[in-house]
Amino acid sequence: MLFGSRAKTTLPTAAEALPGREHRIFAVPSTHEVLGSPLEGPWPEGTEVIYLAMGCFWGAERIFWKLPGVVSTAVGYLGGFTPNPTYEETCTGRTGHAETVLVAYDPARLHPELIAKTFWENHDPTQGMRQGNDIGTAYRSAIWWTTPAQEAAARTTYAAFQQALTQAGRGTITSTLAPASTAGTFWYAEDYHQQYLHKNPGGYCNHGPNGITCPVGLAELPAQTSIAPPRGGSAGGSW
Repeated sequence: MLFGSRAKTTLPTAAEALPGREHRIFAVPSTHEVLGSPLEGPWPEGTEVIYLAMGCFWGAERIFWKLPGVVSTAVGYLGGFTPNPTYEETCTGRTGHAETVLVAYDPARLHPELIAKTFWENHDPTQGMRQGNDIGTAYRSAIWWTTPAQEAAARTTYAAFQQALTQAGRGTITSTLAPASTAGTFWYAEDYHQQYLHKNPGGYCNHGPNGITCPVGLAELPAQTSIAPPRGGSAGGSW
């Protein structure tokens, strides 16, 4: 959250982005405050990862750690150019990153279509480079997938939700839908951002039901092959 900021509302080029640094300059906790699982992996064999940007990552992360079948969540920065960015740098819009939630989940228990449905229904994906009071490229909406099933879920729910928005007289979806492999490295955010609303129950939250239902029936769970995330722990091992 950066109220009243003069953050950029156009994405920088790689040449315009802040230079960043070679090494991470802050510690990331090893364990999820709520789920007790590793924040950076390794996770159980078969775990899959999807990346979701929907404005300020504090409230967004809480929504996803509550879904049955989620193994771990973490907040960080994805979709930009600056290596090892800080929160303050990301909020300026000069890194190109979006505030993003990493969701690691068990596909035998949680279908990616339900993750996507939850994504669409809990923010306004029509606002472009903002989410409510939070303005700038860091607050744009995006789904970055790592498996074919996730891509199918993203595209199917996108079409269904746009139809529902149109019928309700709402706007056009501006969310990015793309493979995580095109978004670069997922850089973990600072310690105090991880599970922020668990640590600060009365903290700022800009998320919740937007009044539109994504009218998609969940498909039968398919056999899926995990694709390693660009960063954030390998989908394998156990804790």
